[in-house]
Amino acid sequence: MSKSEASARQGHYKANTLNTQDSRMRRHEVTIELRKSKKEDQMFKRRNINDDDLTSPLKELNGQSPVQLSVDEIVAAMNSEDAERQFVGMQQARKMLSRERNPPIDLMIGHGIVPICIRFLQNTSNDMLQFEAAWALTNIASGTSEQTRCVIDENAVPHFIALLQSKHINLAEQAVWALGNIAGDGAAARDIVIQNNVIDGILRLINNDTPLSFLRNIVWLMSNLCRNKNPSPPFEQVKRLLPVLSQLLLTQDIQVLADACWALSYVTDDDNHKIQAVVETDAVPRLVNLLQTDEPSIIVPALRSVGNIVTGTDQQTDVVIAAGGLPKLGILLHHPKGNIVKEAAWTVSNITAGNQTQIQAVIDAGLFQPIRHVLEKGDFKAQKEAAWAVTNATTSGSSEQIVDLIEKHKILKPFIDLLDAKDPRTIKVVQTGLCNLFTLAEKLGGTENLCLMVEELGGLDKLEALQQHENEEVYKKAFTIIDTYFSTADDEAEQQLAPQEVNGALEFNAAQPKAPEGGFNF
Repeated sequence: MSKSEASARQGHYKANTLNTQDSRMRRHEVTIELRKSKKEDQMFKRRNINDDDLTSPLKELNGQSPVQLSVDEIVAAMNSEDAERQFVGMQQARKMLSRERNPPIDLMIGHGIVPICIRFLQNTSNDMLQFEAAWALTNIASGTSEQTRCVIDENAVPHFIALLQSKHINLAEQAVWALGNIAGDGAAARDIVIQNNVIDGILRLINNDTPLSFLRNIVWLMSNLCRNKNPSPPFEQVKRLLPVLSQLLLTQDIQVLADACWALSYVTDDDNHKIQAVVETDAVPRLVNLLQTDEPSIIVPALRSVGNIVTGTDQQTDVVIAAGGLPKLGILLHHPKGNIVKEAAWTVSNITAGNQTQIQAVIDAGLFQPIRHVLEKGDFKAQKEAAWAVTNATTSGSSEQIVDLIEKHKILKPFIDLLDAKDPRTIKVVQTGLCNLFTLAEKLGGTENLCLMVEELGGLDKLEALQQHENEEVYKKAFTIIDTYFSTADDEAEQQLAPQEVNGALEFNAAQPKAPEGGFNF
């Protein structure tokens, strides 16, 4: 198959009814909405605030004294030539920056402690001083982009990466934490961290003896290295993380699993060759397996990853189906959390945008029963995705598959009811699906039957009301459907009802058209 043929094929099957560009726009739109709604599940920056109620892997010993010096006294101590005073000043500064509420980050930056901390990072003869400096800088980098930029501009990144090789594990761990905060600040900061060979450093840290708290921080850093677009991270570097991330999906720790899934969700939210790189690590069966956990913090990113993978090629979608993904998606369509139902419906919609074998797999897995339930009872955002699942099936499905949806799965009524939606985009999705149905009905000689069915289900009234809609595309589409399919039927009905002249007298035909008894009956 030539490249142009492959592109055309992908455009037909993965277009969400139109083309691959529309598919990518939808994927981008949905992903942004989902990230906003679940932002608290994936913290991009973390402050080490030394609170016994938190799961911070780096805790100060109980009984340490609170801050006793003023900021000026702290800076003076840090600038002292006396090693003991330096340490006291540094520790007092770190404690200030570790306050749970309103840490004085800007105040400390304004007093010039960042370059002092970075100088202390390089003091290999005093690992405790290095540790306090690393902790303080970690918390500065957990702040705003401007505050993080102060740490970057003072050239902290290469010094943190050097500390990854420290024989003191708490120091290496604090360096990982700082680098995670820096990489989590955005694409530019992330790339600075990557360019300084962070991936070499962290890959050396992962082995069977890595303490769990340390591993959690490493995987969180890895997820931030995979995150952000415009530009995406340099893939040749990020690709080196994929085998490790795939292997981490076999662990039992919730935090490790969640961050590994987030990392893979960022990588797969891109073009097909990046999706393929993930597929080749055997991550897909492991991601699918995680869809059956009871932990939403794992389900959300695992489902996001699976959903991204099925936006790829038919072969990539088949890997998800072969891994047993469809039954698990059916269960998630009944999940109590609305955002998970929405993502599951979105994932199904990308599968029904595939070929007829994939659509049949969705039908055989019984997914259109829960899709119908979502159309009837779901939260509106989930209903919208369920509508896409139906419309995509009407675009790429066979005549038998589409008739099966209407007659066996009774999908038409809740589908038509979404013409009352407040969101114009959802209305247009349903209108596109109806146009697909009428095109099929024309081919099979069942246009009149479909018109009667749509009218009986209240669809004609809804379409007529949409001719007054404020959205131009909506009212034009409604007019076109009525004018193309219902006007002829109305004209014929009027002709039947019109009085006929018989033997010089007018005779009325009272016969009324009736809905077909057998549904479509094409």
